[in-house]
Amino acid sequence: MPGKDFVLRTTPEETAAIADARIGDLAHRLARQLQQGTAPPASGDAAYPLTLLHVLDQLQQATERLQRQAATDAARAGAGYPQIGAACDMTRQGARRRWPGLFHHSNEKPTEHPTMTTPARPFDVLLVEDDIADAMLIEEALSERGARNLVQVTDGVAALEHLRTPGTVRPDLIVLDLNMPRMNGHDLLKILKTDEKLQAIPVVVLTTSTAPDDVTGAYTSHANAYVTKPVNLDAFEQAVQSIDAFYLDTATRPHP
Repeated sequence: MPGKDFVLRTTPEETAAIADARIGDLAHRLARQLQQGTAPPASGDAAYPLTLLHVLDQLQQATERLQRQAATDAARAGAGYPQIGAACDMTRQGARRRWPGLFHHSNEKPTEHPTMTTPARPFDVLLVEDDIADAMLIEEALSERGARNLVQVTDGVAALEHLRTPGTVRPDLIVLDLNMPRMNGHDLLKILKTDEKLQAIPVVVLTTSTAPDDVTGAYTSHANAYVTKPVNLDAFEQAVQSIDAFYLDTATRPHP
């Protein structure tokens, strides 16, 4: 069951000492095998330490692959990002950034469930957002739900340039902020919903504004949904994932 307690049986220092000793021994043995000899290296000879460095690099890459698999296995066994992060001496957010996409989310508690299926192709999301911090949070929240091709632009002008560039993949969803330089979200939304080639793309306004005029104006311009950004980080993440779940998993999308 997700949410159960997971306890490590050794301290990080004890584990590190054991791991360093074992990896060091393994690396030396592999380096000597690659050199086809067991004699100790001559003083001033760079061949052996370079071979050892090569072996350690390969071990690091193998470790990263094994860590990803272990994180996936832990998620399927019921561990969440807090437990996975704790096992690697990092925060929940750090584990999420290092191994995105381990979980799908729902409105049920607990909200983390192992990813068992992969879509036929990654979903394409166009994020029109000029706030770097909010853009990073949105990207992280989307990455947890699976493969997403996220393109971020910082204003309406850049969004139209991207959408109208020949050969550009049509996004499955546009997430739109309102307050931006050059061309704001209100003006972009009006253009999108009157353009025959773009008007069928779902557009969700995600903004800090709770002003009634902004809400009414967005729906008058045919926004598909209006979502106010929560102040709480967990609530912000859940709001983004709810948008993603509905428009990319539940709703039937038009064919490109």
